[in-house]
Amino acid sequence: MSNLTPGQIAMQRRFERAIGLASPFLDAVLGVGERISRIAEPNDHEYYPIRPGGRVALPGEPGYDADSDLAITPPPPERRPDTD
Repeated sequence: MSNLTPGQIAMQRRFERAIGLASPFLDAVLGVGERISRIAEPNDHEYYPIRPGGRVALPGEPGYDADSDLAITPPPPERRPDTD
């Protein structure tokens, strides 16, 4: 990476200062937005939590079971090649 000119350094510092000054306001906006979204729709039906390992059917896919949606299922056993 090449060296920055004094003008570029000054501009970088201005941007960093502006971002630093705006960050508390932006954090507040995100916090208020999160609260409003939780009040408006407490249960997010489009949220899919991360599931560890293995293939899990999602809503709308064949094999999806709403009752066991949050259950952690063990991965299928590994297939070993037949040795003759």
